[in-house]
Amino acid sequence: MKKHVLFSAAMVAAMSASAQTGEITSNRGENWLSQSGDWGLTFDATPLLNYAGNLFNGTGASSNTNGGVALNNFFSSVGVGNGSEGVVIGGKKLIDANTAYRGRVRIGFGSHKDTELVNVVPAPNPAPAYPNPMPQVEDVTKEGYMAVQLGAGIEKRFGSTRVVGVYGGELNFGIGSGKTTYEYGNALSNDNQNSRPTEEKAGSAMGFGLNGFIGVEWFAAPKISLSGEYTWGLSMNNTGHTEVTTEYWVPSTSTPNTGSVQSVTVEAGTKHSDFSIDTGVSGARIGVNFYFQ
Repeated sequence: MKKHVLFSAAMVAAMSASAQTGEITSNRGENWLSQSGDWGLTFDATPLLNYAGNLFNGTGASSNTNGGVALNNFFSSVGVGNGSEGVVIGGKKLIDANTAYRGRVRIGFGSHKDTELVNVVPAPNPAPAYPNPMPQVEDVTKEGYMAVQLGAGIEKRFGSTRVVGVYGGELNFGIGSGKTTYEYGNALSNDNQNSRPTEEKAGSAMGFGLNGFIGVEWFAAPKISLSGEYTWGLSMNNTGHTEVTTEYWVPSTSTPNTGSVQSVTVEAGTKHSDFSIDTGVSGARIGVNFYFQ
């Protein structure tokens, strides 16, 4: 019974603290805690954790030995379409001392181009004599991707010390795609009948997440805090089949040494669908937060 009374008292104290705006000032009169009307920017602290870990284990700042703490929600900061690293920008707006709107955004586009010199087909007859080079043409490969990730949520805060509790919910959505095209300097002909890809479309990716979160913020300096959060909720992700377009040479059956180029598009690869209702399993979401008016 005594334990129940103490627990109830602790809950009442926490609820009472949630109604307090909390004003803690430094020796220079600066307010430590975030206030109503503040804007905030949130940065993923994983690179900082990796850097600190590498310093302690002596592997250097450029090493990737320490995996750090994963973001652990739909926004994994991984580019869709080309596998490159991307950054999701996180921010918040405090509408009062205990309530904030949260948002996340990434709008990414990218491309890459490779140009390779290859010998001309058919080869000249007679072939060029040294030191004259063999004639060459260009094969061009172009890669591109698009990734859009958006998120919105509401955050409630409680506590009036430098350690503030946070909880709330977030809705996240993202889409992505990628494409590779091939341009060849040697046209298909009776002398060059190899089939070859002209376009590869990565399966379109789409994801949806709805999760709750709970955690803490520790204000290490005025308007600067470290935060840690656990999440729980629903996640759905889908990636479609890859589409590959291939061109090939069809010799004419009636006219010698002639023909035509034809193409075919087929689906390839594996289609992925994922669904889960779970807690984050790879660690807490760690962030560094900066507040300003």
